[in-house]
Amino acid sequence: MPEPATSRRTSRPEALVTERSVTIVVHSGDLDKLTAAFVIATGAAAMGMRVTLFFTFWGLNALKDGSRAPGKGLLQRLVGWMMPSGPQRVPSSRMNFLGLGPRIFRALMRRGGVGSLPELIAGARAQDVTFTACSLSMDLMGIDRSELIDDIGYGGVASYLAAAQDANTNLFI
Repeated sequence: MPEPATSRRTSRPEALVTERSVTIVVHSGDLDKLTAAFVIATGAAAMGMRVTLFFTFWGLNALKDGSRAPGKGLLQRLVGWMMPSGPQRVPSSRMNFLGLGPRIFRALMRRGGVGSLPELIAGARAQDVTFTACSLSMDLMGIDRSELIDDIGYGGVASYLAAAQDANTNLFI
């Protein structure tokens, strides 16, 4: 009697095996979600995967360097005033409590051996994680390139789709 098909293993030819890679859309600007995105990204990079983080809308706040671009219109200044000026200032998604929640979350992460968001960003950069800022989101939210950290890429939907098409895993955070 022949073996059941489920117990037989077949291997793919080497030509069909692709590089292991991950794309993560970083849409949220919440501290806990940003922390999760960077922990996943650095973990995947440590496993030898190629990682691309695509920052859009509120996720762009993680890339801010704290500076403000001059020459913005009133609406762009107003939006910029309402948004955090960098990763040290992003709120928590659940327990904000007038700013106490993010402090508690940061203390819990520090106690658990997880670095701060700026440390996680530096760790991801050291592991050659690709950072791409969505240029359309930047335009809509009035964020200028001069407000973001150095050495990141800029792109739109086509950049993201190209990276996602080649990825084995695609996450939206």
